[in-house]
Amino acid sequence: MSAPALVWLRDDLRIGDNPALHAAVHQDRPVVVFYLLDEETEGIREHGGAARWWLHHSLAALAADLKKRGASLVLRRGAAEREVPRLVDDTGAEALYWNRRYGAAREVDAALKTSLRERGLDVQSFQGSLMFEPWTVQTADGRPFRVFSPFWRACQASGEPRAPHPKPRRIDGGDAPASDRLDDWGLLPTEPDWAGGLRDRWKPGEASAHRLLEHFAKNVLDRYHLRDEPLPKNTSDLSPHLRWGEISPFQVWHRMEGTLSPAARRNVAKFRMELGWREFNWNILYNAPDLHERNFRPEFDEFPWEEPDGAHLEAWRRGRTGFPMVDAGMRELWQTGYMHNRVRMIAASFLIKNLLVDWRVGERWFWDTLVDADEASNPGNWQWVAGSGADAAPYFRVFNPLLQGDKFDGGGEYRQHWIPELDTDDYPEQIVDLKQSRQEALDAYDVVRRRT
Repeated sequence: MSAPALVWLRDDLRIGDNPALHAAVHQDRPVVVFYLLDEETEGIREHGGAARWWLHHSLAALAADLKKRGASLVLRRGAAEREVPRLVDDTGAEALYWNRRYGAAREVDAALKTSLRERGLDVQSFQGSLMFEPWTVQTADGRPFRVFSPFWRACQASGEPRAPHPKPRRIDGGDAPASDRLDDWGLLPTEPDWAGGLRDRWKPGEASAHRLLEHFAKNVLDRYHLRDEPLPKNTSDLSPHLRWGEISPFQVWHRMEGTLSPAARRNVAKFRMELGWREFNWNILYNAPDLHERNFRPEFDEFPWEEPDGAHLEAWRRGRTGFPMVDAGMRELWQTGYMHNRVRMIAASFLIKNLLVDWRVGERWFWDTLVDADEASNPGNWQWVAGSGADAAPYFRVFNPLLQGDKFDGGGEYRQHWIPELDTDDYPEQIVDLKQSRQEALDAYDVVRRRT
């Protein structure tokens, strides 16, 4: 039997439209598919609690799907620079394929590519996670875009994204090497088991992602223009599946060219633009790998953040601020690992501008509690609200949570759903004065402007 090819999966936990896997199965050699849980390499963010829950179930679904096709999913844990060469030695592999990463981990990939090629391995990387890779979309003078609109125009002018690769029917898995047991990784919460709401809300995996895409295209896209209203559901729910690569942006993009109602077709451009925001955030991260730690706009390093009030911060986290739109969103997040996008902006604005808490505090909370938090969109969106990021909302744009609730949840269904005690004496009083806290935020922003 010929030496195998290794396929290293990361945030691309799918079989269909997986360029690295596609390349491997079209060679005359066995294919060993593996996932490496790297919680050691410096610069790679450790998964939050909700993400670990999703990862467990996504890997389980992927392993079952691979088994149906004749292959196994090999699990290893440890630093990539140590464990990937060890797996090469264990299998006698002569080839290693992966889909490219665009954050700090790309340095790990580059070093491995160099060292393993020096050993004679055929090491190749592929475009699987972004439709428009960062170095292909730049300004006329070769710089990264800092504003979304010209970035998206440049993407659209670069041509249609490639067609998705088909899902292989059969994979020659050969003799699989030793693998960790998924349950031994301890990704699931146990004491206490806080994931009941996540189990009720989500079904991770590639098959579920495609069912959601079809449901969205056939039944929801025609009202996508109402996406800022959290209830009834007017969005795709695809964000965690895209974050984990259970479906590719190419698959989502090209499904929008399939059979759609006339009303749905009118919303395709706007939906694709939201895919574009995902690409934009990754473009920003590629050029600023420490986006979750550092202000993209350095003048915000002068911002006089206040030391968080412990009681206020806990009230925000638990949905007990006395502002229903904020509280409904934070309770949705706590129970389901998700929050509607408009409500995310409201909740983030309240923390940053009404409580004057550093955006990094909120970003870390979302990183731990969101099933769809990725290393580009999560800090990118928090910095957008804070005013410190690329193409950011002006700092003086302060979302009034009461007015936002009346505008986007006019009937109150969303707030009442998540706050059953809303109209009773059990609902807490407001923890801050909106007018006063807004003015304090604007005064703080003036400090930045005077110093810069």
